[in-house]
Amino acid sequence: MTERRPRKDAARNRAAVLAAADTLFTKCESPDDVTMADIATAAGVGKGTLFRAFGDRTGLIRALYATRLEPVRSAVEEGSPPLGPDAPPFDRVPALLDTLLCFKLDNRHLALALEATGSDSPYQAEHYERWHSLLRSALEQIPGLTNSDFTAHALLATVRADLVEHLAGQRGVPREEMRKQLASFIAEVLGTGPDKASR
Repeated sequence: MTERRPRKDAARNRAAVLAAADTLFTKCESPDDVTMADIATAAGVGKGTLFRAFGDRTGLIRALYATRLEPVRSAVEEGSPPLGPDAPPFDRVPALLDTLLCFKLDNRHLALALEATGSDSPYQAEHYERWHSLLRSALEQIPGLTNSDFTAHALLATVRADLVEHLAGQRGVPREEMRKQLASFIAEVLGTGPDKASR
């Protein structure tokens, strides 16, 4: 019985830290403004608790991002079309990118913080590799489309957090306009635009 309490305390502290970090990243003007000390204070725990649970700020950001992304991950891996694995590639590729764009719009500062944590490059981050592999696999199923590896990189570039922040935060492009522009670009890449023969 004595061993169960620390586990419960650790789980409660972890939940409090993630909730506090979530709020701070949502409300901040810049993700760089959110420090481990800020998160510890907001969560009502000591800084040592944060470092024991997450290792460092990068570990905390990755854990929070994974928590926020879990519903999307579940829909992509186990859900129904157009996001799920059984969707035709012409439907799934636009759905994946639209979902990712909306997620970045809803979590702009957290996404920016995560993309800034890559030691050498954001392209080496685990989350990037996962999305790239998913898109590449879908693109490989499209007849006539060459170089699915590069195309997956190019399409993911359209939903990078820094670009989303530039368009939505600095240029004030409305959400639905961004989604419309992205859909149009994807259609051109896949050859399904209005000037192409219907498939």
